[in-house]
Amino acid sequence: MSTGATSGRLTPKGQATRDRIVAAAAGLMFEGGVAGTSTENVLKAARVASPSQLYHYFSDKRALVQAVIEHQTESVLGFQRPLLSRLDSFEALEAWRDAIVGAQLARGHHSGCPIGSLSAELSDRDPRARTELAAVYGKWEEAIRRGLEAMRDRGELTEDADPGYLALALLTALQGGLLMNQARQDTVALETVLTAMIERVRRHAAT
Repeated sequence: MSTGATSGRLTPKGQATRDRIVAAAAGLMFEGGVAGTSTENVLKAARVASPSQLYHYFSDKRALVQAVIEHQTESVLGFQRPLLSRLDSFEALEAWRDAIVGAQLARGHHSGCPIGSLSAELSDRDPRARTELAAVYGKWEEAIRRGLEAMRDRGELTEDADPGYLALALLTALQGGLLMNQARQDTVALETVLTAMIERVRRHAAT
């Protein structure tokens, strides 16, 4: 879908303005939901004077939401990318868990997952957004699966280990833990479920 002026045709100043709008919209939508975020609120938060500026970059609110999905994907997966790229040992799995828990502690316990929040709100009423968000989860799951496959290929996991099954379970546990983190205002459930899943993977450790 077109989102207005494309990045390749923007001046540095224009790109900065577009980025500021997207970041402002992402923050507002994470805090108050997509439906609860008006273009007027986005303009104010992004310090953009005129609605015409916003519509120069985005054809409509749906296009802005698409840009927010892309922004939040890069924010979430970009933070984890160095760990996900080498998630191929038990030590790496534990470091990944600790980094996620540490990030939630740094944010004051209260934040869930930006991707999960968008998915919960949009999946039932915006088929295109649901498809985009499912693709994000697919990339996330694939990164975890590749690490587990590498462990199995090196003989560190038994042949009966199913990297796809374990990767999906780990990602699902992470999403549930982040939701509990948001509700409980602590990281106990998040750390507990990720630790439990890593122990589940350990059951396949080759001896």
